[in-house]
Amino acid sequence: MTNQVGRPTKYNDEIQAKAERYIYEWQAIGDVIPSRVGLCCWLAICKQTSYEWEKHPQFLDTLRAVDTLQEYIALNKGITGEFSATLTKLILANHGYSDKHQTDLTNSDSNLRPTTIKLVAPFSNLYGTKAP
Repeated sequence: MTNQVGRPTKYNDEIQAKAERYIYEWQAIGDVIPSRVGLCCWLAICKQTSYEWEKHPQFLDTLRAVDTLQEYIALNKGITGEFSATLTKLILANHGYSDKHQTDLTNSDSNLRPTTIKLVAPFSNLYGTKAP
């Protein structure tokens, strides 16, 4: 038998059942969008405790379901305009979405391509006439 240090966990089957209910009742309790912090408030635990409870497979599955639901709702409400673009961007960034633009400055040989700038004289100078 091992001696455990600290308080025993509050996690049990009853807590797990309540956590699972959050997935279906988050709107009824007043949350605008499901979240880990909303689940923590629903369970009356601190956020750090939820990280410690990730070692319980059922609780981890519940957290993943909350995250998936959050992503789905943010994506749909962002598209329909129910959520502001800024809020949607912030939420979806936590789910791996980004709006980064990448420019490839190398060719297939991985050599840098030189930038060519062509200076063109005004129309009147090219043909010895004035611009139309």
